[in-house]
This record gives sequence, C-alpha cells and structure tokens, in this order.
Amino acid sequence: METAQQRLNLENAKNQNNRKSGQTQYVVFNIGEEEYGIEIEYTREIIKSAQITNVPNTDEHVVGVINLRGIIVPVVDLHSRFEIEQDSGNFKAEEQRTITVEVNDMLLGIQVDHIEGIVWLEENSITPAPDVESNLRQDYLRGVCARDEDHLLILLDLEKTLFTQ
Repeated sequence: METAQQRLNLENAKNQNNRKSGQTQYVVFNIGEEEYGIEIEYTREIIKSAQITNVPNTDEHVVGVINLRGIIVPVVDLHSRFEIEQDSGNFKAEEQRTITVEVNDMLLGIQVDHIEGIVWLEENSITPAPDVESNLRQDYLRGVCARDEDHLLILLDLEKTLFTQ
C-alpha cells in the first residue's frame, strides 16, 4: 500500500511541471545521517527494497539487479559509492527504499536509507559544494542548499555519481 501511495505522490509531483520560475523539484533522501537530493525529472518511481539478485564481477557499489515488472534493473548502493558506513544512520532496515532513475537512457536503481520527501528549491539558493576533505567526490555534487539553519541538503549530479569511475 505504501509503495502505491509513494508512486502516486511521485507521479503527482512530476505532473506538476518539475520546473517553475527559478525553482526545481528534488526527491530528498538519506544516506547515513546526511540528506541528499536528486532532480525529480530523473526519477521513475520509489519502491520498497525488492529482492536483489547478486551479480558476480560487478563494481563494488553495484549490489545486484532487481526484476521490476519484467525489466532487469541494476541497483547501486550509495553507501558503497560514497564510502559511508552502513550503520551510520538512525534508520531501520524496513525504511530502506530503491529509487529507480533514468539517466542517459539507462534505468538504474539507487538504494537509500530513507525517503524524506519531495521539495521545491529555488535555483538561486543552490551554492557550489565547498572543497572539503571527505569520501564524497566533489564532481558527484551539483551543489548544496540550506534546508534550515541546522541542515544542508547535498544535491547530486546523477550522471557523474553513477557513471564516473
């Protein structure tokens, strides 16, 4: 039931024209303790973590594939991709979701700890990511945006996050 509701919410949000006068919609999710966002235009649907089949000899961050209504979809674990410990967040295993995204005409799943929701962000509120020492490569980032006084939202460049070696 929750999955159907999430699909409906996502579809409604996408139908509202994902760009309007200097604003863009983002799907916001957690990896560990941090919040990340991806542009909604890449997102196909959000599903409860499905049965993932391991595929040998794949990159470390590719956890396997899922069967999404007859379509085989590779799934990327962003914990592994960003070198973040699996136990670094406060979320239960049942909160984990897979966001299916279409990037460069390829359907992929990205595994996340928790879905925060869908937000509109002012384009002029997005600043370039600061240069800091971390495991997250700067070229994976589109920028950062303050959600409130205490929280920053890290905006990902999906093409670079998923396809850059």
